[in-house]
Amino acid sequence: MEADLFDFLQTLLAFVVTLGLLIFVHEYGHFWVARRCGVRVIRFSIGFGQPLVKWKDRQGTEFVIAALPLGGFVKMLGEPGSDVNEHQRHLSFAHKTVFQRFAIVAAGPLVNLVFAVLLYWVVFVSGVTSLAPFVGDVESKGYAAEAGFQTMDEIIAVDGEPTESWEDVTMALISRIGESVEVRFTVRPENSSATVERSVDLQNWMQGAEKTHPLKLLGLEPFFPSVPPILGKLVDGGAAARQGLKTGDQVLSVNDVDILDWSEWVMLIQENPGTTMTLKVIRDGMEQLVQITPDTVKGDNGEPMGQIGAHAPEEFAQFPDFMIRDQQYGPIAAIGKSISYAWSRVELTLMSIGKMVTGKISLDNLSGPITIAKVAGDSAGYGIEAFLGFMAYLSISLGVLNLLPIPVLDGGHLMYYLVEMIKGSPVSEKAQALGNSLGLGLLVMFMGLAFYNDIMGL
Repeated sequence: MEADLFDFLQTLLAFVVTLGLLIFVHEYGHFWVARRCGVRVIRFSIGFGQPLVKWKDRQGTEFVIAALPLGGFVKMLGEPGSDVNEHQRHLSFAHKTVFQRFAIVAAGPLVNLVFAVLLYWVVFVSGVTSLAPFVGDVESKGYAAEAGFQTMDEIIAVDGEPTESWEDVTMALISRIGESVEVRFTVRPENSSATVERSVDLQNWMQGAEKTHPLKLLGLEPFFPSVPPILGKLVDGGAAARQGLKTGDQVLSVNDVDILDWSEWVMLIQENPGTTMTLKVIRDGMEQLVQITPDTVKGDNGEPMGQIGAHAPEEFAQFPDFMIRDQQYGPIAAIGKSISYAWSRVELTLMSIGKMVTGKISLDNLSGPITIAKVAGDSAGYGIEAFLGFMAYLSISLGVLNLLPIPVLDGGHLMYYLVEMIKGSPVSEKAQALGNSLGLGLLVMFMGLAFYNDIMGL
């Protein structure tokens, strides 16, 4: 119960910090440029609904932190629907040039993209540790086996793009989602200095299985060192701690089936939720029989999965030095790396949106605040590097989505201003009102679908 409460509080805190900071950054972009353009800002709000905290600065702007942290806004003098006195026209948003209005609206999403680059810069300057992409088990029937993959193949590149880590390989596979294409893997076999090509013919890649890890669909797993089935730290309140297992127990067999490796032990536990099993263990040099019933939890694919709350001893889970990739960049070199890394995520986001519109990616993949909260909490538990990386990617998503030419979003307003620049006069209020109604309806529909997907995911 205490562990569940801690997880909930960590998830809640991570969600509030992540979304609150990204909303602040976005709205501050609008606010900062508006002030520089001489526009009077009436209110700067983080969240909607009942104000929890509010204050005013010397220029009369009211700053608000509201109860519902799912958005924010900057209210400016002279926005549509508000009256402006003649003596305040010079402070009005509506009476600024179209280029100034364009800059004020564009600033929010653009600052989100810049903030993502800054977060990635912090990560790269601090140093990134990753695992080199060495292949572990290869399924006997699957894409990888048909292409000739072998255990301990090192994946050097995918379609000519270097892959320094499993993340690079995964991103390359995700970028092919929904496509029918031949993907070329450049690999270095074990104990060889030469490289070979292994080609995989993907048909409608990942369609209908977008939530399954692409490596699993490919039919291979990353290499992990062999770990003996010895129990390390036990989770308080977990099935192992509740039912008599102890740190240091070595599992010899489960229901008279010999267990030689930690992965075999984990697989048996996961495949038998709620099933009582008889273990033979060595404890203090003596063999003992222990019965255990794994708790039932929800797996990544939504199916029931067994869990007992036990970790392998850290000293056994060490990777060979040649598999560890430590990358740390100087402050100047990290700038270029951060920009290119952020740009690749922008491309991925745009690609995903395009494939969702064309039906190559299911709308079931739309996510809302519940999923964001869960991922934020999980990434916070993995450490500051993972948390900053998630926040950066979410900032990119927020920036890109707001730039889409959909009325009521920033991109919709920018579209109106581009038309105004071309034809020399503003888009009619009637046309804007119609566009805003259509855009709002579309936005509500997608938000409803995202909430539905979140709830079904629970």
